[in-house]
Amino acid sequence: MEYYIRMKANHVYFPPTTPQQRKLLFETWEQTSNVTAACKRAHVGRATFYYWKARFTENGYASLETYERVGVPSGTGRMAAEIQAQVVELHHAHATWGKRRLADEITKSNNWVPLVSRNCVRRILIEAGLWNPEANRIKKGGLRR
Repeated sequence: MEYYIRMKANHVYFPPTTPQQRKLLFETWEQTSNVTAACKRAHVGRATFYYWKARFTENGYASLETYERVGVPSGTGRMAAEIQAQVVELHHAHATWGKRRLADEITKSNNWVPLVSRNCVRRILIEAGLWNPEANRIKKGGLRR
């Protein structure tokens, strides 16, 4: 009886293209009118060709010089100032509570809808200068001071 090992399909990773690659891609495409040959010569995938084609047909070679990431929002991962203030206020009221308890208390006060993660609480306290992880660390065999 023969056994077959089912393997994942190999997907080739193409790193971000350089302006020189994009220029070579469209120069070859204009000369040969063959997308496959142009992609092979420039070492890019077909999806890359069609990604840049709309820009190229609209503005020519000048549009191939710059690469702008579309769809990546800026400033993500930051909490609202009200939530940050609530974390700091709770920490001042209950200095012995850790990040887990603070996050759970904020969740409880919001009708059990999580507003902030434990690590976000930690980041807020570090930025406020209220969290010193080195002071809480216990050395092996040592006592906490």
